[in-house]
Amino acid sequence: MSASPSAVIEFADVTVRRGQALLLDSVSWTVREGERWVVFGPNGAGKTTLVQVVSAQLHPTSGVVGILGEVLGAVDVFELRQRIGLASASLAERIPRDEKVSDLVLTASYAVLGRWREQYDAVDHARAQQLITELGARGLMDRTFGTLSEGERKRVQIARALMTDPELMVLDEPGAGLDLGGREDLVSTLSVLATDALSPAMILVSHHVEEIPPGFTHALMLRSGKVVAAGPLHEVVNDAVLSATFGMPLAVTEVDGRWQARRAHRHLG
Repeated sequence: MSASPSAVIEFADVTVRRGQALLLDSVSWTVREGERWVVFGPNGAGKTTLVQVVSAQLHPTSGVVGILGEVLGAVDVFELRQRIGLASASLAERIPRDEKVSDLVLTASYAVLGRWREQYDAVDHARAQQLITELGARGLMDRTFGTLSEGERKRVQIARALMTDPELMVLDEPGAGLDLGGREDLVSTLSVLATDALSPAMILVSHHVEEIPPGFTHALMLRSGKVVAAGPLHEVVNDAVLSATFGMPLAVTEVDGRWQARRAHRHLG
């Protein structure tokens, strides 16, 4: 299988097993250029595994994965990973706490963590500073990663993910650990990126519909490794699909481009 010109990601019957556990179960899914996807599902739905496959960190047990016109298993994954911007909790855990913010963004050029003896030119330094500034983190440039708040860390990680001008951006639960203010700042930042026609295709993994940034276009719902639904946001984010995804009756509302979900209370009559 080769990805069609407009397809950024193509999954064809993708299954991932680990021991006896079935983490992804015959998932077929296509992401096209210009689309911004949100991936939802309860704990254990397969979201983390999906991110690992999409970011070329994990090969499927069976099925075919097309990423940016390449087929996983028939391409140098190290070269492929440089075309993908990734921000995730597992990546954040590997960042040296004494790493300067400016260096953390800069080292994305070599896909490494921790400044060593790499050589960077003026263009690299200028781009890192520009991204840090655009993401509202200019005052953090000389701070170390370990001194940042959770919200500040998220902004810096997004700047790093954009450093290589990626063709695909993957954000794995960027709202985790944020307070209300931090979440709203993040949603605003991601909305600006989502509505920029020059931004790459985006995939945002979340547990909460409240974290859907305005400008996102599609949603994929996972439960127990299977696709419950996938398609345009307004066709997929509804009471029936969300209830099936999370295994409880849920009511969904949308106001001014922001979503909210709560347990549906059935009235006895």
